[in-house]
Amino acid sequence: MSIELLSLLVFGLLIFFLVLGLPLVFSLGGTAVVATYFLWGPDALHMMANRTFTSANAFVFLAIPMFIFMGNMLESAGIAGALYRMMYKWMGGLRGGLAIGTVAICALFAAMVGVSGASTVSMALVALPSMLAHRYDEKLSIGCLAAGGALGVLIPPSVMLIILGMYTNTSIGMLYAGAVIPGFMLAFMFMVYIAILCAFFPHLAPALPREHRVGWREKFSALKDMILPLGLIFFVLGSIFTGAATPSEAAAVGALGSMLCAIFYRKLNWAVIKKCCSETLKLNCMVMWIIFGASVFTALYTAIGAQELARELLSYLPGGRWGQMMGMMAILVFLGCFLDPTGIIMISTPIFFPIARSLGFDPVWFGVLYAINMEMGFLTPPFGFNLFYMQSVAPPHITMVDIYKSIVPFVLIEIGAMGICMIFPEIILWLPKALLG
Repeated sequence: MSIELLSLLVFGLLIFFLVLGLPLVFSLGGTAVVATYFLWGPDALHMMANRTFTSANAFVFLAIPMFIFMGNMLESAGIAGALYRMMYKWMGGLRGGLAIGTVAICALFAAMVGVSGASTVSMALVALPSMLAHRYDEKLSIGCLAAGGALGVLIPPSVMLIILGMYTNTSIGMLYAGAVIPGFMLAFMFMVYIAILCAFFPHLAPALPREHRVGWREKFSALKDMILPLGLIFFVLGSIFTGAATPSEAAAVGALGSMLCAIFYRKLNWAVIKKCCSETLKLNCMVMWIIFGASVFTALYTAIGAQELARELLSYLPGGRWGQMMGMMAILVFLGCFLDPTGIIMISTPIFFPIARSLGFDPVWFGVLYAINMEMGFLTPPFGFNLFYMQSVAPPHITMVDIYKSIVPFVLIEIGAMGICMIFPEIILWLPKALLG
């Protein structure tokens, strides 16, 4: 049977399972089991167990539950609320100030939690009622929260970058360093867009009335709420960038630091610890099962020669190696509309990364572009995760169509940011070279 027909049957079976409504992990794993059985017989199934065992024993994956725990603990400690109150006092007097400040706090919160869901939901619960109460446009409020929350996919300590580095044999420290400038650049582009929009249409996000503003003394007093978050970011990322700790060890530092933050805010008790551990267990199990399902699926289509087929198909695109690069990015955008970003990484990296390396592209640069694309996947309809997070916290009268419309300009900004990083690769590569050589 030809590679083309085998690929069509395998991916057709995957799509069939997804259409039936099976979760992604069972669709990937079920496809791998069925295809392996009929292609090589029952004796080949033991290789799937070996592949799963190898994935489960990867040391770097220890960082995932600890970063998730850190995010849950910071959420329980009320860090998001404290940061928002500080931002409210500083930015509320400006047109669009609450939306601009919300994006800034989302970026800062992303640098602590490592996962998009915790950042999005925590900030939405605090910021959305406040913005709507001050007559901010609903679409602008929802869009800035969904886009700002998605920064957790890109800004270190991103769990997604750990998975990407693990499955592409790329240094996680280098990926972290490479993602810092693009992540905060993207947040800055969001803020500039909001500021320009509100300058031309001030009714979308009016400044707070004078009676709701505070003086300089109270503003500077509110800055104390920045001390703990900045200290935690410094210790976690600083230990990685200086080489003092691996990502797994830095995650342990972050988990301990988050508990110290909870103690400082007097929120640490057995009920909070139990809740955080329970949430960490559930989310980590979801991530690891997707990793297991995707790892056996990637082993299957690598064995049938899908990499060679993809390389051949991409070679037909015009524009040489840049045409192939644009083709890979377009495929990732399409996949992000329908699949979980973790699953996309598992499915596509064994195909795309060898192609990118053979074309002479830097793996760290390509990996950060990948992460920007996966961040976009959290926003693109119809199945972007952040869209459903926002639906869960938005007022009942806001429909899913309203949420889809709200993120359109932010997705376009992300596409523009990705293009800028492709044209000027040093935006990604300068910091890894400066810090880690």
